Amino acid sequence: MATQLSRKRAFESPTIPDRLYFKIGDVARICEVETYVLRFWETQFPQLKPNKSGTGQRLYRRRDVELALEIKRLVHAEGYTISGARQLLEQGHRRRDPQPSLPLVSGESAKRQDAVAATIGHARAELREIAGLLANPVPKPQRRRSKLTTFSISSGSLFPS
Repeated sequence: MATQLSRKRAFESPTIPDRLYFKIGDVARICEVETYVLRFWETQFPQLKPNKSGTGQRLYRRRDVELALEIKRLVHAEGYTISGARQLLEQGHRRRDPQPSLPLVSGESAKRQDAVAATIGHARAELREIAGLLANPVPKPQRRRSKLTTFSISSGSLFPS
């Protein structure tokens, strides 16, 4: 039992930088594993699905990094097998509330949230307007065609006078 406690204490999760996306090399450094291990975990754990950029580069979000750290903790520190860790994570996802309740806020915090929500709503409306403009391009003005002049072949000249 003492070895289990020391194992848990020995594994402390590193700090994750405050960024939106992480490349696979960054996640490998944070988790202290090789990149091929992360790619293998993607095949074994359906919850670990990083986005891919247009060039096919894996872009991990913070929750993906946290999940990779949890997988590493289960497999390396706790001693679970890959399938055991997968089952444990699947059970954990089933137990979670699909919509966690938001903490109640009051006073200045509520006013600030309302202001942020209003700003986001305004930006969303502007983006919809821009998308509508882009979806319906302005029709090009029709060019006036000049009247074609007829010429008689009998004159012998291609250019009318």
